Amino acid sequence: MRKVNTIASALMLTLCSTSLLAVSTAQAAEKCPIEERQSRAVGASAGKKVQRAFERYTEGQLDEAIEILLEVNTKNDFDKAYIGRMIGSFYAEKGQMSTAIKYLKTAVDADILGGTDHAATLRLYADLLLQEKQFKEAIPYYYKWMDFTCKVDPIVYRRVGIAYSELKQWDKVLEVADKGLSLMEKPDKGLYQMKLTSYFNQKKYKEAVKVLEIMVPLFQDDKRLWVQLAQFYLMTEDYTKSLATYDLAYKNGFLETDGNITRLAQLMSQNGAPYNAAKIYEKHMKSGLIKESEKSIKILAGFYHNAKEFKQAAKLYGQAAELTGDAELYLKQGKILAIAEQPKAAIPVFEKALAAGLDEPGDAELELTLAHLSLKQYKSAYKRANRAAKHSKTKRSANSYISYIKEKARINNITL
Repeated sequence: MRKVNTIASALMLTLCSTSLLAVSTAQAAEKCPIEERQSRAVGASAGKKVQRAFERYTEGQLDEAIEILLEVNTKNDFDKAYIGRMIGSFYAEKGQMSTAIKYLKTAVDADILGGTDHAATLRLYADLLLQEKQFKEAIPYYYKWMDFTCKVDPIVYRRVGIAYSELKQWDKVLEVADKGLSLMEKPDKGLYQMKLTSYFNQKKYKEAVKVLEIMVPLFQDDKRLWVQLAQFYLMTEDYTKSLATYDLAYKNGFLETDGNITRLAQLMSQNGAPYNAAKIYEKHMKSGLIKESEKSIKILAGFYHNAKEFKQAAKLYGQAAELTGDAELYLKQGKILAIAEQPKAAIPVFEKALAAGLDEPGDAELELTLAHLSLKQYKSAYKRANRAAKHSKTKRSANSYISYIKEKARINNITL
């Protein structure tokens, strides 16, 4: 005998049973509708075919079982609903959901089956509607199931929440998620995630943070939640908590993408730890997690620059410049060498920047003026200052240096 589908097999258990579904009701004083609905049997003629169909079903002959039921000449509404329910469940097992829904709707809308059968049919019908993305139609049938059985089921609330999420009715999502969570003995990640998604889509980021602050301690091994919390702290401009969360996640091995490592390093650099940021970023470049490229080398150079590690920063800007021929990167490298009081090393770098084509050549010409001047190379400094004076951005500064260089040359008996 083949293994039958879970939904259909559970349904079949009730078809040949007259026992009532056990109900936990919050309305003890009143009888629940499921308890008031008595079980009934189909007529004798239909009953024989139902039995034959069920036997075929248990033997794995699903098509034959359906064929037998389709031939049943139902003589009353109850028989029609009962047969419709069986046919619907069989078609569901075959994966023919639209046909299954059609037959189950007949049984559900008749509202005539015994308590256990009607409850099971309502639930199956709602589940199939949800599965077939008929979200708006599924919701009322889940509520009908809860009303009929007097059950408040967290799993049902989760499914209703899925439907409302698909319909983008975010306030409703929050309502059912809270109801579901109030009923769960153990924390339900799916329901919390619904709340988070709802707040995010409503741009209520501070409320989303509160949900994540509950979720992270409950589901500590979920790496994704740690990252989400850190990201939401960023969105709410709580940079201290964002850094602390990213740092904890990193120490626990939860940061597994180049983007997350980059954000951690950027936050560290912005919060007074640029050297540590550089070391972490560099470590993951060497490991291959962060791809070595002009962009990543520039980022690493920036961290070392902020940490006042000028030698390393200059070297990295030079590497990035060599990869791309970017004149601005050469200029930046030269300026850092100049800050580090390495004018001899800076001069050829500024010349490379000019050769690569700067948008503002006067910048490099003025930097070369200063480099040559620091080396007391007055002729070269004078030449560069005159070139810098031809550009509007650096004209004023260059002219002041021209006067200074002339005076220095006169004192040192140098002909310019």
